[in-house]
Amino acid sequence: MSNNVLVACATKNGSTAEIAEAVAEVLRKDGLTAEAVPARSVTDLASYDAVVIGGGLYAGRWHKDARRFVRRHRRALTERPVWFFSSGPLDASASERDIPPVPGVRRAMEKIQVTEHVTFGGRLEEGAEGRIARMIVQSGKGGDFRDFAAIESWAERVAKALGEEGIR
Repeated sequence: MSNNVLVACATKNGSTAEIAEAVAEVLRKDGLTAEAVPARSVTDLASYDAVVIGGGLYAGRWHKDARRFVRRHRRALTERPVWFFSSGPLDASASERDIPPVPGVRRAMEKIQVTEHVTFGGRLEEGAEGRIARMIVQSGKGGDFRDFAAIESWAERVAKALGEEGIR
């Protein structure tokens, strides 16, 4: 068996893509082949042994590209180890406590037997797309709340689990 891991991400302003790249980088350092790509661009999972799917949270919902990815690849996802992550809280809450998946993500996890889900803080800064995003930034509630030490620690747990499952 090869050791290919797909880190598919759904992002609006790039924050979730940066988290996905950090996850892929940790997996590569641990000896796996990993690539971070936009979820909407993935057409086939045949060459991947495991999948990590990340989506930004917007108004309590996972980014539509993450939801569509899970629907489109549901059968293939049930045949390999899968992890989910969400990014979004625009405060320190994700670093202070475990935030459960939003209802839509929880339902997707149950359908495909996801190994684990984690929520990371998000980033919303000047130049963000969307009227609501710009209003949040203008109100002073934006910022970068991602904790890359926590992201890397989680990615190391994923790599360790993949090693235990014989993916390497």
